Amino acid sequence: MNLGEKIRYMREIEGTLRGMGREMTQLEVVRAIKKELGKTISQSYLSQIESGRRPHLTNTTRLLLARFFKVHPGYLVDDPAGYHPELISDLRAVEDGLDLWLIDGAERFERDPELRRSLLALARHSDSRKCLLLVHGILEAPGLVDRLSEVLNPEPGQQTTKSSAGDSPARRRRDQ
Repeated sequence: MNLGEKIRYMREIEGTLRGMGREMTQLEVVRAIKKELGKTISQSYLSQIESGRRPHLTNTTRLLLARFFKVHPGYLVDDPAGYHPELISDLRAVEDGLDLWLIDGAERFERDPELRRSLLALARHSDSRKCLLLVHGILEAPGLVDRLSEVLNPEPGQQTTKSSAGDSPARRRRDQ
């Protein structure tokens, strides 16, 4: 958020806090500063700040506006590029990027509905990174892909229910 957007936002909040049900106008801010703090700032100067024509404040103006809006003076600067006000871990940023990559992949495979659904399900999972690491583990374990495929995607006519002895057909085949 740049400085001008912050000032506009604070005018909106201040109007609500003062029971106006709307944002304070620039002129109302100027008048309130004069009345409440005994200092002056022109409406045109405030307009220049908000429009970005004046990208920097004097220290005196920064302190005056911070006092009026009851914010820390350090807030009244442009946020750096890529700054996010919410707390976000590096891992969460990776997870978000991974989810976007999976969604993009799903769009590329729209002609393969099963693969598309799988990629979207993975992207929707709360921990898609963990799911992909699990897939890696499955691929590294000898024979696990085939065994899981037999259990999760049985061939038509193949039963996957346990027999009276308690063994599944897949286990009986493997043990023979």
